[in-house]
Amino acid sequence: MTGFLNSMKFLPHIFESNRAWSNQTISADPDFFERLCAIQNPEYLWIGCADSRVPANDIVGLAPGELFVHRNVANIIRNGDPNCISVIQYAVDFLKVSHIIVCGHYCCGGVQAAFGPALPQPLEEWIHPIRDLFHLHENELGLLESDDERLKHLCEINVKSQVQILSNLPIIRDAWKRNQTLDLHGWIYDLHDGLLHDLEVSVNGLS
Repeated sequence: MTGFLNSMKFLPHIFESNRAWSNQTISADPDFFERLCAIQNPEYLWIGCADSRVPANDIVGLAPGELFVHRNVANIIRNGDPNCISVIQYAVDFLKVSHIIVCGHYCCGGVQAAFGPALPQPLEEWIHPIRDLFHLHENELGLLESDDERLKHLCEINVKSQVQILSNLPIIRDAWKRNQTLDLHGWIYDLHDGLLHDLEVSVNGLS
């Protein structure tokens, strides 16, 4: 039988850090957690990479409750992924977000894996769409001078592709058909300087 671990025993520094953060937050703003318990009303859905170096709220300077977030390896949107699709549905149909941001980042390990050999499952299945993008744009990528440039470009291609996939989801199309305000955006984050870049693929309605 599997034994239960006591996190307080094995990860005390995490709990200590949590308590310090809670105390510091209450000291600076006594009503912070009371407000946070109110019904969330974010204007934005962020679909980003699970990479630990890309904390969504921090890099856009938004407080908890202001950004609805979904993250997975390489910020992939798949119609057959109930996790991602249910987040999108909840954000669009119930939270009524006005903007969905697909944000990738340079130096993405999930995208980089598409340049290499097959991975163990289920990771290989997960990054298969990026491998498809790699093969589709292989000639274009081959014109670039370095591996770093090729990786950066494929990271950008992946974001653009995900925005296109997002724009064709029934959830999104139905929202536009009922004239719901909903804009889609594709951004990329640079780990080297902490800056976001707009890839200029925003979509704001049926075409």
